[in-house]
Amino acid sequence: MAIRHCPALFISAPASHQGKTTLSAGLARYHRQQGRTVRVFKTGPDFLDPYVLEQASGHTVYALDLWMNGEDDCRQRLYQAAAEADLILIEGSMGLFDGTPSSADLAQLFGVPVAAIIDAAGMAQTFAAVAHGLATFRPGLPFYGVLANQVASSRHAEMLTAALPASLNYLGAVMRQQDMGLPERHLGLVQAQEVDDLEARLERAATQLANTALAQLPPPVAFQPATAPSLPRLLDGVRIAIARDTAFSFIYPANVQTLQALGAELHYFSPLADDTLPDCDAVWLPGGYPELHLAALARAQHSRASLHAHVAAGKPLYAECGGMLYLLDSLTDKQGNSEAMLGLLPGHARLNSRLSALGLQQLQLDGAVLRGHTFHYSSLDTPITPLTHASRATGSGQGEPVYRHGSLLASYLHLYFPSNPAACARLFLP
Repeated sequence: MAIRHCPALFISAPASHQGKTTLSAGLARYHRQQGRTVRVFKTGPDFLDPYVLEQASGHTVYALDLWMNGEDDCRQRLYQAAAEADLILIEGSMGLFDGTPSSADLAQLFGVPVAAIIDAAGMAQTFAAVAHGLATFRPGLPFYGVLANQVASSRHAEMLTAALPASLNYLGAVMRQQDMGLPERHLGLVQAQEVDDLEARLERAATQLANTALAQLPPPVAFQPATAPSLPRLLDGVRIAIARDTAFSFIYPANVQTLQALGAELHYFSPLADDTLPDCDAVWLPGGYPELHLAALARAQHSRASLHAHVAAGKPLYAECGGMLYLLDSLTDKQGNSEAMLGLLPGHARLNSRLSALGLQQLQLDGAVLRGHTFHYSSLDTPITPLTHASRATGSGQGEPVYRHGSLLASYLHLYFPSNPAACARLFLP
């Protein structure tokens, strides 16, 4: 297998809320408009940004995380993308050096040059100091340049660059534009399918980036050979029904592909549409926003009856985060509105105004380890004693509880199935 060369760029920033997703999506759209094949990746566990990046680029967006995926998985996905892409973009998470592992760790390991976006609103010459710090903080980090975002005027742009070192590549300015940014809610961005004018926003971002140095392809990066492991057909012929709609949409594409590679037959249904469960051997209720659809879920009697029948028959049901909340007796949103849920897992949950849990965690189950993450604003009250607890990737303290109740297994954890495909298969077997 030969080394593959492909232009690539790592889009990062000094912090969250600097405009990384908007501009990564805009850049993908711009180069796509030029007739180029653009493959985009998202650093770290994230379900919301990838939907926007997918719409911008026209291709599936995969997560890259050195702890959750592992180095081999990240390397294989980048190598495969390099075979078909004219440009690879990787959107970072949080700030460039935040987290363990950080965006900088990923960029440096694979030699992908970093373009740092700095929100310059309320800033002048200090822009140069922040840019200099990002570029020089870690020796050996490939640094491509810096882009100013939220720039008020051409005069403002002059002030931002006045003190910039000549050795630091200035990539240009993106002017402040209210109808270009992406709307947010408590778990992050509003889902792409819910933003009516997303296409217009992507086009505006692409137009702005056409006037920057990012309109030119970055230098090619050498991606080392790597192949995906061949998986045993542990789920051959197993029919898995997956809830998928705007209430249940937090699904890693890599998880779906892992189930398919294991031999599973996948069928989708929508609790919001009150679908009856397809003929299946197992059910997966992924995370999402059930708290935004309480009344519709409470009315979904066909879904309710068929899920009850599934569990009564002793068939496996695996639920993550929002999927677990749907299993409870009731769920209360931030405004205090409560509705009855499925009543398959005793307990109640309430949405809080503050974050309840965030971070990478791993689960040891039946002697095997699966990795993933947690991110939620709700708190759960249940009389069920946890089967076990996950452990945190870093720091001390217990991770998320995992509940087994009859044939169902539920937790706040979002698992990354490729981290242990054999262990993943057991989630869906009796």
